Amino acid sequence: MDLDDRTRVADVMSAPLETIGADVPLREVARRMRDQDISALVVTTGGGCIVTQSDVVGAVADERDLAATTVRDVMTEDVETVTPDLMMQEVAAMMTMYGVKHLPVVDDDYVGMVSSTDIAEHLS
Repeated sequence: MDLDDRTRVADVMSAPLETIGADVPLREVARRMRDQDISALVVTTGGGCIVTQSDVVGAVADERDLAATTVRDVMTEDVETVTPDLMMQEVAAMMTMYGVKHLPVVDDDYVGMVSSTDIAEHLS
C-alpha cells in the first residue's frame, strides 16, 4: 500500500451496513450472502459480533444442520472495529495483525463494513 495514500475507511467501506439477527438459521444466512453478494453481516443481537462466509463454511464442514444451526451458534464475537476516518494503511495492518478479513465501521453506531476485498479493489 502506498505510504503517501491518504484514503480513509469512509472512502472505500461498504454501506449501508447489512445486519442479521442472532436467531436466523444458517441456511438463510447462506442464501442472503449469495443473493446480495456479501461475505459478512453484523449480528444485531449482542454487541461486536459478525457472521462470515468462513463461519458458514465451517458449519458445513462440521456437517451441522443448516436449518437448525443459527447465527448465534457460529458467529464471531468481540470483533475489532474501525472508524470511518481511519487510514486504509492502518486497516490493512489491523487485518493482518488480527488475522481477519472484515472489520465493522463504527461512528457512534455501526455505519458500514470494510473488507480485504475493499482494500484489494482500492489498490487496483
